Amino acid sequence: MKIVHVTQPVEAGVAVVVLELAKAQQRRGWDVSIACPPGWLTHQAQKAGIPVHPWHATRSPGPRTALELLSLRKTLQRLDPDLVHLHSSKAGLGRLVTRGRTPTLFQPHLWSFRIAEGLLSRACRRWEALASRWTHLLVCVSDDELAAGRTAGVTAPAEVVCNGVDTQRLHPEPKADDTPTAVCVGRVAHQKGQDLLLQAWPQVLERVPDARLLIVGDGPMAATLKAVNHPQVHWHGHSDQVSDFYERADVVVLPSRAEGMALVPLEAMACGRSVVAFDVEGVEQSLGDAGEVVPENDTKALAQAIAIRLADPELAAAEGKRGRVRAETLFDRDRMTSQIVTLTEKLVSTEGRR
Repeated sequence: MKIVHVTQPVEAGVAVVVLELAKAQQRRGWDVSIACPPGWLTHQAQKAGIPVHPWHATRSPGPRTALELLSLRKTLQRLDPDLVHLHSSKAGLGRLVTRGRTPTLFQPHLWSFRIAEGLLSRACRRWEALASRWTHLLVCVSDDELAAGRTAGVTAPAEVVCNGVDTQRLHPEPKADDTPTAVCVGRVAHQKGQDLLLQAWPQVLERVPDARLLIVGDGPMAATLKAVNHPQVHWHGHSDQVSDFYERADVVVLPSRAEGMALVPLEAMACGRSVVAFDVEGVEQSLGDAGEVVPENDTKALAQAIAIRLADPELAAAEGKRGRVRAETLFDRDRMTSQIVTLTEKLVSTEGRR
C-alpha cells in the first residue's frame, strides 16, 4: 500500500504525530513517504528511512498558495498513492488537488477557524464545509474537535482517534529538588497562551513566593515576552528533551487559547505530573482527574490552580499518579497508530472497490 502524508507544520505536535504514523505504517511494510517543507520532521524522517518529498509551503495561506498547490499536485501525480493523508488546515488545502479522485484522509489537528478571527474565520468555516465533499474520512483528535467541525457544517464521514505518546520512553522520575516548579512547554505563539500564563504568574508568587516557572519553547512571541522582566521565570528555548523539564515540574501548565488535543498534557501525564489547563478542545477528555481544568482565558483561576499544586506537592503527586494510569490506558502511542492503520486499510479497501 502506498501512502503519502502531507503536512505543514514540520515541528512540535503535528510533526511528531506524522512521524509516528509514518514509522508505524513503514513497519507494516507499506510504501510510506512524507511531503513537507524542510525542518525537524524532514531530518527525523530521513533518519528513519522514510522518503521525504520537498513541499515548500508556508504555515499560513498567502500569495504563493496557488504555486504551493501546483507543486503538491505534481508530486502526487508522480507518486500515484493509494491514499493521501493530509495533516493540518494548510495541508488540508490539498483537497483542491485530490478533489475526491484519490482516497483522502484529512486530520486537522486544530481547525483553522478556531485561531483565525473575523472574516477570515468565517471564510475558513465555509471552506471546511465545502471541502467535506472531497474528504473520504475526517479524523479528529478529540470529541470536542469533531463537535466543532460539525457545528461549522463539516459533513464528511468522521472518526475520533485521540493523540498518543510513547509511554515507554516517557515515564515518571523523582523530582530532583524541593523548589516549587511550574513548567510550560510549547511554541511561543498567541495560540499557545504563554502571555496569559505570564499575566497569572505574579498571583502565583503572592501565594508561593519561592516558586519558579520554566518556559520551554521558541516562536514568534518569544522575544517580546522575554523582553519583560518577569520574576522567577526561566526561558529555555526549544528542546528535543522535554522529558528533562517534566521531571523538574510539580505541575505542567497548558495556557492555550485553542487546541485539538494537545500532546503536552499527555506527555506530562506519562511522566506522572499534574496538569493545569484552560478549558479548550480536548483538555477535559485528556485530563480526567489528573489535574484541573479552568475556564478559558481566566488568568485568576489559572493562577489559583497552579498555586494550590505548588503549595501542596502531595496533591500534585497524587494527580500525577492518576495521570500516568490514564496515559498508559487511553493515550499510548501504539494504540493511536494502530487505530489509524486500521482506518487507512478500511478506507483504501472501500474506495478501491468503487
